[in-house]
Amino acid sequence: MNFDYSEEQKLLQQEARKFLTDNSDCAAVRRILNHAEKSFDDTLWSSVAELGWLGAIIPECYGGLGLDATDLCAISEELGRAITPIPFSSTVYLFTQALLLAGSEEQCTSLLPKIAEGNLIGCLATSEGPGVRTIEARVERGQLNGLKLPVTDGDIADFAIVLASDTRGCSLYLADLRAGGVQASPLATLDPSRGAAELKFSNTPVERLGDAGNGHMLVQQIFDRAAIFIAFEQIGGSDAVLEMARDYALERYAFGRPIGSFQAIKHRIANMYVRNQIARSNCYYGAWALEAQSAELPKAAAAARVSANEAFRFSAKESIEVFGGIGTTWEADCHLFYRRAKQLALAVGPTAVWRERLATELERVTTPTV
Repeated sequence: MNFDYSEEQKLLQQEARKFLTDNSDCAAVRRILNHAEKSFDDTLWSSVAELGWLGAIIPECYGGLGLDATDLCAISEELGRAITPIPFSSTVYLFTQALLLAGSEEQCTSLLPKIAEGNLIGCLATSEGPGVRTIEARVERGQLNGLKLPVTDGDIADFAIVLASDTRGCSLYLADLRAGGVQASPLATLDPSRGAAELKFSNTPVERLGDAGNGHMLVQQIFDRAAIFIAFEQIGGSDAVLEMARDYALERYAFGRPIGSFQAIKHRIANMYVRNQIARSNCYYGAWALEAQSAELPKAAAAARVSANEAFRFSAKESIEVFGGIGTTWEADCHLFYRRAKQLALAVGPTAVWRERLATELERVTTPTV
């Protein structure tokens, strides 16, 4: 196991950082926050499509680049560092992964090339409300009825993959959100640069994705893969916050000295660094497990998810403390990262769920067979 990027992947990461530094800074996020009618940067979305990032792990036969999972992790880290206001995770980590895992040849041929070209935004709709575990949305005779909320990027998506009940239990269904019978109502969120919506389906025509009755199993497999990519976004954002706090601590003077010379500030920044490094090691483990298609993937995904959640949450909070009073103002960039940290922490389920999953996987591995 080599828990690091290869030289080619480091070069890819450097090029991604250079592009995003020039095209997606905090000002781009602020433009979204200041214009409620626009929840993503469509110009940046088109540019990212031209670079091939949307089709990074889509096989070449479907118009993608056919790169490895770790290549996408390197890109994801830089997207997180720039807190890019585009529906990348919904489309690439969730929707695309679902198609690659369970889509038919016809479904993949029809949709994957459009994703790679940047002509399709996708989302995954599994929840029916915070804390609601039952699935009431139902499919009968090829038509979907029910409600899904919140659905990340559901306000701008063209297609959704929906978890719904049917005669065989629960299955995944592909729905065209531009067709009749779909009502998308935007929801207010803490991070408006990653919008969410309530999707109401009324006799909406759908087609099944994967085998009937395998919905919950497929969702967990999708989440395991997406959790690793999102974890790389989180350590990218957490590293950016750490650097921002460090630079401010070196520049800001109090009592004739840089505030970074005070022990209280040093300890905060050191604690941020330690959590980031713990998360990074777990993320590399997850990237290896995903690329190797290892049986350890569920454990690795849970470890990456829990540690990256903690690292980004802690760094985003502590950076506000380092900045002091100015850290709580609109003009400072601290709140932009704090918003994204909160949003990503719930993207594929809360930390508590992943902690339980990690504990279950560790117990399964360590419990001797009788």
